Amino acid sequence: MILLQFSTRTLIPQVGNCLRKTSKLKLTRIEMNRPSSDLAEFREIFAKAKHITILTGAGASAESGVPTFRGAGGLWRKWKAQELATPEAFGRNPSRVWEFYHYRRELMLSKSPNSAHIAIAECEARLSKQGRKVVVVTQNIDDLHKRAGSKNVLEIHGSLFKTRCTNCNNVTENYKSPICPELAGKGAPDPNTEDAKVPVENLPRCKESGCNGLLRPHVVWFGETLDSDILTEVNNELDICDLCLVVGTSSVVYPAALFGPQVAARGVPVAEFNTDITNASKTFTFYFKGRCGITLPPALARHESEVIF
Repeated sequence: MILLQFSTRTLIPQVGNCLRKTSKLKLTRIEMNRPSSDLAEFREIFAKAKHITILTGAGASAESGVPTFRGAGGLWRKWKAQELATPEAFGRNPSRVWEFYHYRRELMLSKSPNSAHIAIAECEARLSKQGRKVVVVTQNIDDLHKRAGSKNVLEIHGSLFKTRCTNCNNVTENYKSPICPELAGKGAPDPNTEDAKVPVENLPRCKESGCNGLLRPHVVWFGETLDSDILTEVNNELDICDLCLVVGTSSVVYPAALFGPQVAARGVPVAEFNTDITNASKTFTFYFKGRCGITLPPALARHESEVIF
């Protein structure tokens, strides 16, 4: 597939051009008022699908109270996420960056999967007993799909609950709270809060024998490339799925914005579940308007033709 011919770094200039062009597109009045599709028609296709790929974005987690740190007011202290989520920011001030991610980790540990996450996980478990497959491809780093019970999850932007060693590159799941003693109670987002200024030797360190390297969050930062192995798996899913759901994504973050249209271009049904239409909506077979925590459960519920095991 075309996506695999470019690293994210080499794709970014072209994506920037696409994004600028996309932002200038004006949706017609008909597109702006596109009504929700016929759920019964979608359900008939859903009942026959053998391999379902579900693409999720920030909207899938919004009902769990997960902040996006995007747009006006999306600040941590006085910084935008784009100013902290970079290799350069980590190199300059690893303590501040770890405070930011520690805050996000602790916040997520206080949140729970919502009805959309649960519907997806229950659908995967149910259909697997019928020899059918559901795979989640998510832009979210909050781990809520896995906590809801989903097994087949591809996290294209990494996870808040994984760390990577800057010395040996070892990646490990990490649910410690706090992640290290010196960050306990740190990370308050209030703009009047002073930096903790934790000495680098007291920040999270690698536990591999003889390493002790500085750990970083295992997330894809601005300016970094996506994991080519994950992208290969994603493209394999996009190539073989016979039904695709696009859930809670604005379709402006690349390369994920290309995934739904890529499937639609094969003639495979794509259903979008979102609070608003996007510039990709017109290329999809179905559009269901509303919060995905409300629209998704009835769409993925057991169809009357399914055999109960």
